[in-house]
Amino acid sequence: MIEVIAGDITKINVDAIVNAANSSLMGGGGVDGAIHRAGGPQILEECRKIVARQGECKTGEAVVTTAGRLPAKYVIHTVGPVWNNGRNQEAAQLYACYHNSLELAVARHCRSIAFPNISTGIYGYPKKEAAAIAVGAVQDFLTEPGTLEKVIFVCFDAENEQWVKKAIEA
Repeated sequence: MIEVIAGDITKINVDAIVNAANSSLMGGGGVDGAIHRAGGPQILEECRKIVARQGECKTGEAVVTTAGRLPAKYVIHTVGPVWNNGRNQEAAQLYACYHNSLELAVARHCRSIAFPNISTGIYGYPKKEAAAIAVGAVQDFLTEPGTLEKVIFVCFDAENEQWVKKAIEA
């Protein structure tokens, strides 16, 4: 089941929420900063350990931490692409963000996951195109048996919400 809501991803009660992180995993603006603030210092501490072990998180890849004070069990941090007019494999990288996040959730036996609108804020990805990629990646993944029961797109603004709903209907 795919659901679309407007709201604050830090308040969603699911097994895993996805963070639109930067490559340093050290928090930042937008949803990344909100998740770090609401979840508390435990998330940052775990991110530091990940970076010490593997280095920065590359665009399209994902890593997982506990969720600290958030209602979710896990935070899956993924690094979306910065929009460059589609010239640098941005669509494939954005698709990978969703796919890799879903794989991490299933590997941790999650039944539900919530996504923000990855790369549509400061990274400048066009919202309509990003919504189509996000919905396509989730729908492709959900064709596999025994995956997730619920995927929620938590949209920060009405425009993202509109495009995600249209992509689902298409």
